[in-house]
Amino acid sequence: MSMAPRTDPQSPAPHVADSHDLIRVHGARENNLKDVNIEIPKRRLTVFTGVSGSGKSSLVFDTIAAESQRLINETYSAFVQGFMPTLARPEVDVLDGLTTVITVDQQRLGADPRSTVGTATDANAMLRILFSRLGKPHIGSPKAFSFNVASISGAGAVTMERGGQTVKERRSFSITGGMCPRCEGRGSVSDLDLTQLYDDSKSLSEGAITVPGYTGGGWNSRLYSESGFFDPDKPIRKFTKKELHDFLHREPTRMKIAGINMTYEGLIPRIQRSMLAKEREGMQPHIREFVDRAVTFTTCPECDGTRLNEGARSSKIKRISIADACAMQISDLAEWVRGLDEPSVAPLLTALQQTLDSFVEIGLGYLSLDRPAGTLSGGEAQRVKMIRHLGSSLTDVTYVFDEPTIGLHPHDIQRMNDLLLRLRDKGNTVLVVEHKPETIAIADHVVDLGPGAGAAGGTVCFEGTVEGLRTGGTITGRHFDDRAAVKETVRKPTGTLEIRGARTHNLQGVDVDIPLGVLAVVTGVAGSGKSSLVHGSIPAGEGVVSVDQAAIRGSRRSNPATYTGLLDPIRKAFAKVNGVKPALFSANSEGACPTCNGAGVIYTDLAMMAGVATTCEECEGKRFQASVLDYHLGGRDISEVLAMSVTEAEEFFGAGEAVTPAAHRILTRLADVGLGYLTLGQPLTTLSGGERQRLKLATHMAEKGGVYVLDEPTAGLHLADVEQLLGLLDRLVDAGKSVIVVEHHQAVMAHADWIIDLGPGAGHDGGRLVFEGTPADLVASRSTLTGKHLATYVGS
Repeated sequence: MSMAPRTDPQSPAPHVADSHDLIRVHGARENNLKDVNIEIPKRRLTVFTGVSGSGKSSLVFDTIAAESQRLINETYSAFVQGFMPTLARPEVDVLDGLTTVITVDQQRLGADPRSTVGTATDANAMLRILFSRLGKPHIGSPKAFSFNVASISGAGAVTMERGGQTVKERRSFSITGGMCPRCEGRGSVSDLDLTQLYDDSKSLSEGAITVPGYTGGGWNSRLYSESGFFDPDKPIRKFTKKELHDFLHREPTRMKIAGINMTYEGLIPRIQRSMLAKEREGMQPHIREFVDRAVTFTTCPECDGTRLNEGARSSKIKRISIADACAMQISDLAEWVRGLDEPSVAPLLTALQQTLDSFVEIGLGYLSLDRPAGTLSGGEAQRVKMIRHLGSSLTDVTYVFDEPTIGLHPHDIQRMNDLLLRLRDKGNTVLVVEHKPETIAIADHVVDLGPGAGAAGGTVCFEGTVEGLRTGGTITGRHFDDRAAVKETVRKPTGTLEIRGARTHNLQGVDVDIPLGVLAVVTGVAGSGKSSLVHGSIPAGEGVVSVDQAAIRGSRRSNPATYTGLLDPIRKAFAKVNGVKPALFSANSEGACPTCNGAGVIYTDLAMMAGVATTCEECEGKRFQASVLDYHLGGRDISEVLAMSVTEAEEFFGAGEAVTPAAHRILTRLADVGLGYLTLGQPLTTLSGGERQRLKLATHMAEKGGVYVLDEPTAGLHLADVEQLLGLLDRLVDAGKSVIVVEHHQAVMAHADWIIDLGPGAGHDGGRLVFEGTPADLVASRSTLTGKHLATYVGS
């Protein structure tokens, strides 16, 4: 076939398809965004910066990622959409050039007791197939190695129509599963301490039962004393075996007591159903205290915590069972799999090898596959989710990351940066919300939001290169090259907290004295044993206030005022001045608008179409009945108070007619942790990760305790906010408190009075004390990874 000669000596014009190289956002107004207009280059790494609460997540997650997901959902049929979550269109005028978005956020993995690192990835599934093929003795299909599948069998008659006649046949079936029958695949069993349930030296008439709610002659105690199964005047220790069984374990039995139909049930199943089945956080304080006292969790004695039955544990490959493989550190397991040479399962071994190597590459080689998923930190959970994307063949998609360096030691950040760049170099668009200068520095494009937080944010302050950001004059630009100096003089400890022979998780008999009355920082690479040392050896109890990274529980009705307990003194103040009940000033109680039930918006479910939230026309989004808004305190009604910022409310309740000392104390703590811009009625579901962490810190500051244990308080904090946090920690120490911080941020290390460094590596390569002393000594010695990075940071 002949080709026509090219007459134009110039290179051909670019194809029209190659002109779509930007994601255009115009008029974004989600949450606090103020008509944001930006253009994001595709197939590049774009980092979004700005103080906590400036609108980064609103732009990246709630606008770009949300609209991409909504548009993808709309490609399915109406029938399929009926089974999918309904997504409302974000508040934005134009979104152009979107690609498929893959979101890798910091939402914790499910805390179900049966969920592990292995089940959350494909690693466990591949291991089960491997053992079902190569394990000796052969015990069955992959189900036989799953701790989520129980072994069951059955037989019976089956009726069917055949040739116009009804025929009965006997059928039997059998499924061989790997679940341990004792703990049902959980690895631990819960036991009730009977001495906490009753005093066996007393009779029921004398009040033997000590469970809350079962004392004082109420219906719960009468159910047992008047049941007729035993003598109520007989001490429990003299009960016969049958009487004790009826008292503790009897199956539900209908009976009449005092002429009322009731269901009698043994004390243990009744308590398990009424108390232990509930979420611990939702219990009343006295019930929670009883449950903590009465319930003990112990390793299952039958499977020794492996969750697997004897059959699954008996089948081995090269003297290793699947339980042994899952308990190995992943870096060791990868080496073991590499040593297997079985051509019959070569593709499976290759896939498993790649998955395990991804764990090591991403800095999670210290985990084991049997680690419960609910125990992973937010940063670890995010990196576990990344694993499935590293080997993906997809290109031209948009990856969205939420602070991927959170929980990472400076040593590990470079590795994470390499992974982000590799995703970009495959032809993907990578959008990263980040505060760490080390990651901002590798960006091709930077979008800085601000200038402040909340109502003071929501605008684009800078858009361009990293060099342009440095000289751009924004808050991020001014603080970009900030470096905290190592303290010249450190505080003297007032005492020590002795830890001896600590062996929680990977700790190898650590002996350390943590100084009290100073700012002590525990550091080390991710997985070195920091949290195990602090949380495993310093239990939160009398005198210890522990602020961890567990998620805040709260619905869209919850807000900073309800979470911190601030609403109680405010409602009482309104009630006292106006001579009415406090319940009127709660949008979740008597004062709620009857049309929207106090939500302020009406949610309309449109079946397979996107659900719609519209402002309630009756209360105009104020959440309260019109009559309630006639009551005032200091010239403001309750809806106007909830619309105030923390700073404004602190001034309002601190002086004048509305002075309320109890409310003012809580507001002062909120301002101290840098949340002065939050409005009191803002739903908790709209707060960023950093805001939630500081909200929790403000709440715990009210507790009476001499020792504060903080787990990475800089998580989600902007460079400018870290300075404010250091000031807060100094105030706590100067007030006579002892502050122990688990932290990776070099500014906090440099500011410490004493550093405890664990390592030298992660997993079984860590768990040892590699340095303890002042930051100046650590920088001078440069003997550990932390020391080298801290010395580079302070320019020493």
